[in-house]
Amino acid sequence: MDSTRQKKISRLLQREISEIFQREMREVSLGTMVTVTVVRISPDLGQAKVYLSIFPTGKIAEIHKNINEHASQIRFALGKRVGKQMRIIPDLRFYVDDSLDYLDNIDRLLKD
Repeated sequence: MDSTRQKKISRLLQREISEIFQREMREVSLGTMVTVTVVRISPDLGQAKVYLSIFPTGKIAEIHKNINEHASQIRFALGKRVGKQMRIIPDLRFYVDDSLDYLDNIDRLLKD
């Protein structure tokens, strides 16, 4: 169960990381649309799991690998944005959020 502090920090990180992908790190996403769907932060605020939705779905593995290679640059950009609000900038772990693909698969199966 997340505390109120964790929820606030998660929303802040989600908003800021989304803006970083849209404005500063376009070369990392290789011209695809990357959306931050959920950020889950550990109780000590030291690690954040960032779930990404990538569209189009053709090059998901390549883009996910590229984002993981540039995680330190993304964390640095995040630190410049939220450094005044947070004492510790969490380590970022990126995961692909495949919940939309799962929903599409269920819809397809139900239609058949």
